[in-house]
Parts: sequence; structure tokens; C-alpha cells
Amino acid sequence: MRIALLGLGSVGRGIARTILAKNLDITVTGLADSRSGIIDAGGIDLLAALARKEAGGPCGSPGVSPADVVAKADYDVLVEVTPTNVKTAEPALGHMRTALRRGKHVVTSNKGPIALAYPELRALAEANGVFLKYEATVCGAIPLIHGITEGLAGNTISRLSGVFNGTCNYILTRMAAEGLTYEQALAEARELGYAEADPTYDVEGIDAAIKLVILANTVLDMHATLDDVERTGITLLTPDALELAEDQDCTIRLIGEIIPGAGVLRVSPRIIPKAHPLVVEGTLNAVTVEADLAGDLTFIGKGAGSIETASAVIGDLLYIRERHVQGS
Repeated sequence: MRIALLGLGSVGRGIARTILAKNLDITVTGLADSRSGIIDAGGIDLLAALARKEAGGPCGSPGVSPADVVAKADYDVLVEVTPTNVKTAEPALGHMRTALRRGKHVVTSNKGPIALAYPELRALAEANGVFLKYEATVCGAIPLIHGITEGLAGNTISRLSGVFNGTCNYILTRMAAEGLTYEQALAEARELGYAEADPTYDVEGIDAAIKLVILANTVLDMHATLDDVERTGITLLTPDALELAEDQDCTIRLIGEIIPGAGVLRVSPRIIPKAHPLVVEGTLNAVTVEADLAGDLTFIGKGAGSIETASAVIGDLLYIRERHVQGS
């Protein structure tokens, strides 16, 4: 399998390291970061490219852009793992359109295009006889989308709820365990690298809402937008609120919920019993799926991280190879 890899941030480097560490028979023939790129039909020296990147330089030639790689490289699958843009989904959306029109499969961790333009991208993939895979857009290493679409095929999903954001979960875990204020727990999360300098995307529930939209549209066929999600973040929560929950043998978690039959999508802090399966610690994610045949199933795992997200991307790549590339 030949891939073109766009993005050498945390996720992109995780994918490159995984390809180097495991005998997956995957050759990278196109590679680009925001400043440079490489096209080599014979296979790119990933170790050298990573070394250049980690030394603070460009991965390749400044004269080669991501768009050049998408349009000109010889590959089977475009792996698009550039940073998410939830306003326009660009430039990732344009990259995906180009690849799909060229008859190339697409695998992505980029939430923007899947949240904003999934119907268009799915139609393009179908028209060109290729796969569009996006497991890594929701809950990192947890095979949630595959588990629902493949493992629960034939089931009717009546509700889907969970902890979708590890940053918020870490903050709430620390507030409950140590009596920290929101500000103190956020500062600790920043120091550990769990929260960005501007944490709005996480703590206001925007990240969780985007993931709900992706699940609603791709798994539940709901045709939702971000405007359809009722959203309340965690910024106003106090230690007193968590203490009151503690008195009831409960705690507070930021829960995202979809009820397909009622058209409900919401993200909000919820008081739930400590023994509930969605009460996970630290940066873990957890999602409960209520299905008519299978009953309730809860998926728990790491929702972010370089290698963890790479796990989902690699899983999608091997899925495509088994079902399409080897038989082509």
C-alpha cells in the first residue's frame, strides 16, 4: 500500500513512527507539513524526514506544497491529519476532494471536513469507487465508529452518550479528587499538556459537540449541524457543586448525548452515580451505546494522543487494504 501523508504534527509523527516500527508493508510516496513536502514514487525516507522535523526544520522541500502532494504523488490512500478547522474545514476539505476525484481512498483524523461536509465527501467517494474512513475523528484509539457500523450492524441505536473530551474529564476528575477550583485544575491540565493555552474549544463543549455531529451524521444518518447541538461547558462549575454531588455518592462529568428518535443532540455537565460506567478518570473517554439487539455496550479508552490516534488511522488503512487495494 502506498500512502500520501499530510500533516507532521503529533498525529502525523505518530503514524510515521508506527509505520517505521511495525512491518505493515506501507510505503509513503508523498509527505507534507505546512511548510514543505516530498514526492518520491520509490518511497520516502521517513526516519530522515522525522529527524528534520524534530530538529525544527521543514520535512522536505519548501517548493513542494500539500496541494502538490495530493494532486501529483502516486499513492493509493491520502492520509489527511492536518489541524482541524471547524469554520471552513479548509485546507483539508480541498485536499480530500482532490484525492477522491483522483480515485484515491481517504483516511483522516481531521474533524472539520467530516463534521461540515460528510454527505458531499461520501458521495464523491461512492462516485469514484473508493473508501472514506474517519475512525480517528472521534475518541482517538477507541474503535467506536467501526464498532457501531460493523459490530452492531442490524441494530437500532436508541441512545448514544458519553465522555468525549479528555481535557474536561481531567479537569473534573481533579476538581472532585482534590477540591480544586476550575481555574486551578485548568492550570494543572495546561502544565501537563492536556489543555491548550486557549482551552475554549474543549471547556465550552465545542470539541464534544463536533464529535456528536460526526456520529449523528455518519452513524445515525441524522443530517445534523453544530447549530443543532445544545451546548453547555464546564467553566462555571465550582468545587461546591462537586461536593454536593459527592454527598449523593455521585460526581459530575461533561456528557455528550444523542437520542436519534427525538432528534436530540446535547453536551452538558451531568450529575451521575460514581458507579456509572461513564465515570472514567483522567483523560479517558467513554461512550455507552444503547442498541435494541445487543443491549447497552460501553466503550472505554484513550481519546487522544499521538500513538493512540495513529492506532485508529492505521486500523482504517489496513481495513482499506484488506477490502480494496489487495483485490484491485
